[in-house]
Amino acid sequence: MKPEITVVVSQGPSHDPTKRSREHEIADRLSGRGDLEVLVVPHLNDLRPDGDSLGALRQRTGHLIVFSWLYPRAAHWILDRHRISGQRGTTRLHLDTDGEPSDETSSDPQQEPVERVIDTRTVPTRAIYCIDLRACTSADAVLQEVEHILTETGMRASRSSMAASEGNGSRPWRSIADDIQRRWYPVIDFGRCTNCMECIDFCLFGVYGIDESDTILVEQPDNCRKGCPACSRVCPENAIIFPQHKSPAIAGASSSIDGLKVDLSQLFGKPEPDQHSRQVAQQERDQQLAASANQSSDSSSIAPPSQDAPGRDTSDDTSDGMNDDLDKLINALDQFDL
Repeated sequence: MKPEITVVVSQGPSHDPTKRSREHEIADRLSGRGDLEVLVVPHLNDLRPDGDSLGALRQRTGHLIVFSWLYPRAAHWILDRHRISGQRGTTRLHLDTDGEPSDETSSDPQQEPVERVIDTRTVPTRAIYCIDLRACTSADAVLQEVEHILTETGMRASRSSMAASEGNGSRPWRSIADDIQRRWYPVIDFGRCTNCMECIDFCLFGVYGIDESDTILVEQPDNCRKGCPACSRVCPENAIIFPQHKSPAIAGASSSIDGLKVDLSQLFGKPEPDQHSRQVAQQERDQQLAASANQSSDSSSIAPPSQDAPGRDTSDDTSDGMNDDLDKLINALDQFDL
């Protein structure tokens, strides 16, 4: 019989030896005990939908404790996107706004009563505890947190089991290797999403769609342009997460730390005082359109438009005959059948 709690250690996207050492130490310290199964998988954000790692996680129906180099909110909704769902478990290890470990539990901001997508979904009763490895300063702290979770779930281990966790090798951790590549795409926090459709109206790359119940979803994640978080800026509920983004709020950090409201404009890249988030988002989106047009132009064998087109003043054209920014945007829009 498989243990009812599975520990998942998700490796970072780089091969940083310090991070690898921390991952393996945690796996070693938690393996060897009969009440836990320990799986080591590649980076959550990069997992293939049809890969062995996600296949193995879908087979586990008990509680999950997931360690990753991601904000817990991002890790939870990545798993949810891949049909690995459950109630969000509360942990005591997290980062503050400066990226430093903190002992206080952060909470999401208080919201006015409004129907969220999560209210219309049936979520399994099992708990998923997501823990940021950046907050794990020592293996002892990890063991204490796991013991706290076992107590919370009513599955507290005996002291003899804890002794076994020091690595007697009786139940070694299992590593799952997938053929993966770096990915960039958004995930939706359905605990915040109100299905307002702002994202699908704003995105020009066909990333979003709707399901059979007319609920928003990330339909074509790999259509997303690497480095572009524009749709997250226009989301009125801060429900769109880009797990790999450098700004904490876009990457999935809680927007409330120690009960205080964080200035989201600071976390979203601090736009100029005369710019609103939508203006910044439009600029980012348009930059991606222009980049797409450049790529299309470089790879196309079709000759550029004639410099002698009727009504066009060619006196200021550059010698290389490149289209101006407006032409690039129009070409990009044509490419996306808008």
